[in-house]
Amino acid sequence: MNDMIYLDYAATTPLDPRVRDAMLPWLDAETHFGNPASDHALGRRARAAVEQARAQVAQLIGAGADEIVWTSGATEANNLAIKGALEFRGLKGAHVVTSRVEHKAVLDTCRYLETQGTRVTYLTPQADGIVGVEQVLAALQPDTALVSLMWVNNETGAINPVEALAPRLRERGILFHVDAVQAVGKLPVDLARVPIDLLSLSAHKLYGPKGIGALFVRKRPRARLAPQIHGGGHEQGMRSGTLATQQIVGLGEACRIAAGALVEEGERLRGLRERLWQQLQALPKIHLNGPADRRAPGILNVSFAGAEGESLRAMLPQLMVSSGSACSSATREPSYVLRALGRDDELAGSSLRLSLGRYTSEAQIDRAAAEIIAAVRFLRELSPLWSES
Repeated sequence: MNDMIYLDYAATTPLDPRVRDAMLPWLDAETHFGNPASDHALGRRARAAVEQARAQVAQLIGAGADEIVWTSGATEANNLAIKGALEFRGLKGAHVVTSRVEHKAVLDTCRYLETQGTRVTYLTPQADGIVGVEQVLAALQPDTALVSLMWVNNETGAINPVEALAPRLRERGILFHVDAVQAVGKLPVDLARVPIDLLSLSAHKLYGPKGIGALFVRKRPRARLAPQIHGGGHEQGMRSGTLATQQIVGLGEACRIAAGALVEEGERLRGLRERLWQQLQALPKIHLNGPADRRAPGILNVSFAGAEGESLRAMLPQLMVSSGSACSSATREPSYVLRALGRDDELAGSSLRLSLGRYTSEAQIDRAAAEIIAAVRFLRELSPLWSES
């Protein structure tokens, strides 16, 4: 493993040792195993840890602790937000606006709701991958109940203008859900200032454990949801189930660490990303997928004309990279996100998503760039169709 370079932080992040250390006591079989819902000493101890973590998550995103609802991850949070908002209002035939480049956890949820009578408009982003404010507003209808839009695209890093869009939707009385998995802990998120109603996040995208996430549910004005999991009325009646104390503590600690390093780490990653991009430009006919400027600091998505995608990835066994979302890569099909941006199947299939993180170094960037350049040049030399002109 020492020879491998991990550049797939957008898929998942390694567990920070400080997060692991915070979690370990809550796996103790003698003193920290209590159920947070139990009203005795062990239960109260666990409940105090859960509430401390709730406050840590809230602090990172500018929310109140009572606005944080624990889930098993962002997929569940997205389902609870979208289905729960519509079901609570009994709006079976209502209208929803989203985009074609959302995560499958949003797209598949919307497609399910269409089978139940919901009408959904899927917006195509601009050529740079950003969904504009005016695009969303133009798609609104008199019975639009919800807009669901990701803050940062998980494949291109494009940053959508959710901060500008939120007040425009608020004044129209339309609920706004934001999948912020790739934004929380990486970009400043201040829900005390930005009137988003529902926001999803996940621990394993910010150096916390897998299997835990949260949904921000605004209290004032109140965003009410119908629960999707029943059985005990936990989490203010929105999400039943015994809380996984150790996972929750891990998410809280991950958020605490992220809050303390947000600006500095963002600048470091932006510098590493630009270092990588500058070196890759030694190759002709490469295409940056996503905006040049409004992009998350740790994501670089590049298509390499003349280099067949599967062959390219096979020639990079020491680089842990992807061709797109981890939730879609098993299909072996070109990225639906890149196709929505206008890339043809061949170019979309020849893309690499290079995502950087906390443990990425300059030496790793330089080695990765050299290996990618060598692999692309080799494949182009083999191709009878390749031409630099």
